[in-house]
Amino acid sequence: MTPEQSESAATEPPLRLVRGDASPEEIAALFAVLSAASGGDEAPAPRSTSAWTSRERLVRRPLTPGPGAWRASAWR
Repeated sequence: MTPEQSESAATEPPLRLVRGDASPEEIAALFAVLSAASGGDEAPAPRSTSAWTSRERLVRRPLTPGPGAWRASAWR
């Protein structure tokens, strides 16, 4: 950016009313809605991993001999 461009960008208002006669409160409300809709600089919240999608569930536990061991060997 050239110095002329940066000066003109600094003096221009971020919002310009083209038609109609709005009160300062209406302009402030419109600016607040547009600012909220833009998203902001917040990072998205980290997503927690569900127990159903955990890779640990895919690993089979070792078989241990004992009562009911034959029944546990058939579980998938």
